[in-house]
Amino acid sequence: MDIYILNLLVIGLLLLFVTLGSGWIARLPFSYALIYLIVGMILSPYGFNLIQLRPEAEFLQRLTEFVVIVSLFSCGLKMNRPLQATAWKSTIRLIGLLMPITIFAVAAIGHFCLSLSWGEAILLGAILAPTDPVLASEVQLSDPRDSDELRFGLTSEGGLNDALAFPFVYFGLRWLKDDHWQNWFKAWVAIDIIWAIAAGLVMGFAVAKAIVWLHKQLQKTTAIDELMEDFIAMGVILITYSLTELINGYGFLAVFVAGIITQQSYRDAKKQFSQLEFTETIEKLMEVATILLLGSLLRGEQIIQFFPQSLLVAGLLFFIIRPLGAWISTIRTPNTAVHRWLFGWFGIRGVGSLYYLFYALGEGLKDNLGEQIAWITLTTVAFSIVLHGISSTPLMQRYNRYINARR
Repeated sequence: MDIYILNLLVIGLLLLFVTLGSGWIARLPFSYALIYLIVGMILSPYGFNLIQLRPEAEFLQRLTEFVVIVSLFSCGLKMNRPLQATAWKSTIRLIGLLMPITIFAVAAIGHFCLSLSWGEAILLGAILAPTDPVLASEVQLSDPRDSDELRFGLTSEGGLNDALAFPFVYFGLRWLKDDHWQNWFKAWVAIDIIWAIAAGLVMGFAVAKAIVWLHKQLQKTTAIDELMEDFIAMGVILITYSLTELINGYGFLAVFVAGIITQQSYRDAKKQFSQLEFTETIEKLMEVATILLLGSLLRGEQIIQFFPQSLLVAGLLFFIIRPLGAWISTIRTPNTAVHRWLFGWFGIRGVGSLYYLFYALGEGLKDNLGEQIAWITLTTVAFSIVLHGISSTPLMQRYNRYINARR
């Protein structure tokens, strides 16, 4: 029997199930990602052995890369606040304080408990630092008109830290190639921090502005097919990302900025919602593929071999590092205790961490160290899908009741 045809049948049934059953699933204490992960494991060699491929790291890197850039642009489209520091206080705290706390706390675990060098440990911390803009849809903004501080903070954090963890990933990769950090530290600061971030910000602004201007000018003289018009969003994503990467900037950062600029440049609310709906549809389809593959890639022998290390890292990350770091980062802010604890819990790890892992595997992370970091990361992401998938619906339902009671 043709395995490929059976895979198509199962995926079709899965899409039909999650679509027709979305009303019931939304009320249950688990997420769509958890369903995809379980189905992926059922289809793996440990189940019905329908997903038999073992993709190369480069394929997985490109797949997760595409999912992330679409999701980051979608996050940018949801940003509904002026570009002023006072309007982004939570984001600044979560990025400027919480992300470095997370990276160096995980690195300390890696160095002192797992016997990694500091460079290797920082690489592990950077891979696990980004919160996920793909799997966290239940706790993020779903409407640009929503002004809720918790949802805004989590959405903007997921949009930015997927890009701003990159300097630390490069730090770890440079260390793997040369552990005498004095030889490359200045170049790392100049290129991987200053230049790459500046290029990402400028390109994200300039490319989005140019494409929106061109679109508006053409609309004055030529009718554009409404069915095709949403592809403008995909054009902005791909052009912004590729041009930024060509000049060694951070394409992830540029795409997020491009989403913000695109959202603010159109005064037509209908167009804004149409682009957001289009990008979210692509994002959800790619999420299915990515998490199904993750479930099929999990192997019992390796999980058991690295389980104590994975449990140590994931347990401390989810239950101590993230909650404590979020509480410290939000000191002297208007956020209530409820906001601060939920900021601490919803540090969902997912496709962003998978991308950084596969990128590192393609850039020199290999052998026993590569296997160790890979299985700690894969297991941590799986833990996150389970823990956050089970808890997100009931916690957000209670949070919504809390917000309504305060009004």
